[in-house]
Amino acid sequence: MQPQAELAGEISRRFTHFVNPVFGESFPDPFVLKYNGEYFAYCTGQADDGNVFGVLHSRNLVSWTKLGGAMTPLDPSPPFYWAPEVSYDNGKFYLYYSVGNETFMEIRVAVSDKPGGGFRDAGVRLTNEDFAIDAHVFIDDDRTKYLFYATDFLEHSHIGTGTVVDRMIDWFTLEGDPHPVTRAKFDWQVYDPARVEKGGVRWHTVEGPAVLKRKRRYFEMFSGGNWKNTTYGVSFATTDDIDRADEWSQFSDGENVLPILRTIPDRIVGPGHNCVVTGPNGREIYCVYHRWTDSGRVMAIDRMDFAGDRIFVIGATDTPQPAPFQPSIRDALTTARRTGDWQLVGDTVKCVDDAISELTLENPPASFLCEVALCFTGKPQPDGTFALSFHSGIGKLELTLHPLSNVARLTVPDDSPGLPSIFKLPREIDWSASHHLRIEVDHHRLRINLDGTALAINTSLANGLREVGIRVEHLALELSAFSLTEGFEELFLDDFPLEKNGWTISGNGEYHISGGEIAIRSDDEYELAKGDRFDAFEFAANVRAMDGRGRYGLELRGDKESVRIEVDVEHDSLIVAGRTMDLPNGLDLSSYHQLRTIKILDGLLCYFDETLLGEFPVLATEMSASLVCHRGKMAVEMIRHTRI
Repeated sequence: MQPQAELAGEISRRFTHFVNPVFGESFPDPFVLKYNGEYFAYCTGQADDGNVFGVLHSRNLVSWTKLGGAMTPLDPSPPFYWAPEVSYDNGKFYLYYSVGNETFMEIRVAVSDKPGGGFRDAGVRLTNEDFAIDAHVFIDDDRTKYLFYATDFLEHSHIGTGTVVDRMIDWFTLEGDPHPVTRAKFDWQVYDPARVEKGGVRWHTVEGPAVLKRKRRYFEMFSGGNWKNTTYGVSFATTDDIDRADEWSQFSDGENVLPILRTIPDRIVGPGHNCVVTGPNGREIYCVYHRWTDSGRVMAIDRMDFAGDRIFVIGATDTPQPAPFQPSIRDALTTARRTGDWQLVGDTVKCVDDAISELTLENPPASFLCEVALCFTGKPQPDGTFALSFHSGIGKLELTLHPLSNVARLTVPDDSPGLPSIFKLPREIDWSASHHLRIEVDHHRLRINLDGTALAINTSLANGLREVGIRVEHLALELSAFSLTEGFEELFLDDFPLEKNGWTISGNGEYHISGGEIAIRSDDEYELAKGDRFDAFEFAANVRAMDGRGRYGLELRGDKESVRIEVDVEHDSLIVAGRTMDLPNGLDLSSYHQLRTIKILDGLLCYFDETLLGEFPVLATEMSASLVCHRGKMAVEMIRHTRI
C-alpha cells in the first residue's frame, strides 16, 4: 500500500477534496438536516445572537456559513441546551432537544416554519425520566414514528447511561413505554471507573443514538465511553425487529472488534456523537460527528457505507478526502421540452393553475436516481392533477396525484405486473408545503417515493425507458432542487432475472438470487456487467467468499487497457493493478467486505472497506466496470455504479 502522506497528495492533486474539520469553530453534537437539496446543521449550546442551538448552512456538506441560533430560550431558562435534532414533515420543522441543569435533563420539542431558525418551544415535556438526553426521531416504512434517546440505568449490570426507544403517538406525544435498545456491556464503554457525582460507582456511557434501516435490518449507531480515553468511539447495534423486547446486538466488544470510528492517538481526539446524512448526489452517505481540538468540539464528516450487516466509516480522517459527489445533472427541468405556461426562476420552474402544462425529459439514462422538491402554490381545484409518466417502447406507466382528495392513481400498460391502481395518501398532507419526490429507474425497475414513506411504489417497466413526463392540470405548481444522478445501486431484494434488467453475463458459471444476495459459482471466469462507460465514476461491490478458493473482484476496461482489483481467497491477499498486497491477519473473507474504486481524470482510487489501497494511473478517458469471479464461489449483496 502507498504511504498515507503520498496518497493524500494524490487526492489533493487529482480530486476536488476537503480536509476535516469542515467547520473549525466549536460546534458540539452536530446534527445535519438535508432539505430541498441544501444542508442545515444544528449544535449544542448558546449561539452568538442570544438564541440557543447554533445553525449552519451549506450546499455541499463542506463549506458552511453561520445563520445564528435556532430557538428562543425558555423562560425561565435552564443552563444547558443539548443535542438538537430536526425532522421535517408537511411544512413544519420539529426540533427535539435536551434541557436542564445537567443532573436533571428532559427532552422537549420546538417547532418552526423554516429550517434556519424561528423555533419556539411547544410547551411539551416528552420524557418522564430524571435524566433523558440525545433525542433521535426515526420513521419506519409504515410511517410509525419512534423516539430513541439516552437515559440512566442504575440497577443494570453495567451501571450508567444507555439508549431506549419509545413509540411516538404524534410529533408531541410518546406512548410512554420506553424499552432498552443498547446498554453498556463492555469495558470500552466505561466513562469513569469511580464517578464521584454518582457515588463512586463504575460508570458506563452509551449515548447519541442515530438509527438507519437497510434491507429490512435496523442499525443504531451510538457513542460509547469517555472522549478522554483512547478507547472512546462510535459503534452500532442491529436488530430485525424494531419492536423487540430484548436489547439489540452490539457489533464492537472493544478488544477483538473495535469501534468503527475512534480516537487516533496524537492525531484525532474523541470523535463521537454522530448523525448520518445523504450526500448531494443522493447515493453517498456521510457520518457527521464532532471531535476535540483547541477550539473545542468541531464538526467533521467522513464517508460511510454498509457491507452486509456491518457499517464502516472511512475515518476519522485528517488528510485530503474526495469531496462529496455532485449529481450528474442539475438543470434538466430548465432544459426539458416544455408546453403550457411555465416560468423559469433560477433553477425553479413554475406553472399557473389555469392551463395544462407539460415537461418532458427525453432520452434519460437507462439507470438513474432523480430527486425534486414540489409544492402546489394555489388552492387545489377539484379537477387538479399532477402526473408522472414513464414512456417505454411499448407503453406508458403513469402515476397521477389528486391533491384535493389525497389519492394517487397508477395506470400501467396491459402487460405490466399487477399493482394496486389506487393509493390513499395520508389525509394530513398539506400540498402547499414542500414535498420530496424520489424516482429511481434501473433499466426495467421503477421505484417512486414521496416524502420517504407517504407513498412508495415498486414496479417494473415493460421495456426500456425513452422519456419521463410531468403533466400538470389546473394546479399552480413549483418544482425546485432538481437533481439527477446517473447509475444504479442493486441490492438483490427480489428474484428478478439479471439478464432481463440490463445485465450482461459471460463466462462459465451460474448464479442464484435468494435472501437479498446473489450466489455465484464460477468454473473458470464469470463476469457480470451493466452500465455505460463513464469518464468519471464510482464502482463498488459488497462480496463474501463462499468457499476457500478462487478470486473475485472488479474489472475496469478502457479502449487500450484494463485494471483489476481482486481478492485472492486462497492466499488471503489483494491484487490491485498487478500489485499483490497482504490482507490483515485474521480477516474473515466469508463475511461481507466492500471493494470500491473511484475514477476521475487519469487516476483511480481503490478501497477495501475503509482502507485506501492506493492511487493508480490510467490512460483511458472512459471505462466500463464489471464484477468478476474466477474459479470459486462468492455471494454479492450490493453492486453500485454511479457517474460522478
